Amino acid sequence: MNKRYEKRKGFGVVGGIIVVLAIILILTVPTYNRLAASRENVNEAYAQVQNVVQRRADLIPNLVNTVKGYSDYEGETLTRITEARSGINKADSPKELADANEELSQAVREMNVVVENYPELKANTQYTQLMDELAGSENRISVERGNYNQAVKAYNTDLKKFPTNIIAGFTGYKEAEYFEASASAQDAPTVDFNNK
Repeated sequence: MNKRYEKRKGFGVVGGIIVVLAIILILTVPTYNRLAASRENVNEAYAQVQNVVQRRADLIPNLVNTVKGYSDYEGETLTRITEARSGINKADSPKELADANEELSQAVREMNVVVENYPELKANTQYTQLMDELAGSENRISVERGNYNQAVKAYNTDLKKFPTNIIAGFTGYKEAEYFEASASAQDAPTVDFNNK
């Protein structure tokens, strides 16, 4: 009788362990899968930001060539634009991409100051079309950055909830980085038409 009791007790302990493990799996697997899907949404949104930023960067050489055809274009500004485009390709994080994008925007603003001295260039249809495409790209970038930040917010919020935060800690999920404008983007550009 004693051996039978110990056998049943052994099955009870093993059965209890199996039940506990099953409950843990039932609670953990859906949460892990939800985190994985949410993180993929963040990755997809970031890829779209990269796509529209790259599209904008790809327009810049055509714009530069159009401007060069009409003006004594400053080599320093051209170098800065080239370096800024290179920074976009090298960016590995939202912050690096935001900084590179702002650097490119600043270089384009400098080019536009040069263009102000050439009214015939501003009337050129190719230049006008490129500037329109550039403005459209800026709008797309703004929209996609907003979409990315919404995906990051949803992911990060889920990551902080209980018991998801515990599961995330065990499985290595970390908060995603928001796409923020660089500090220099907060400053309004200064335009001085009296200094020629």
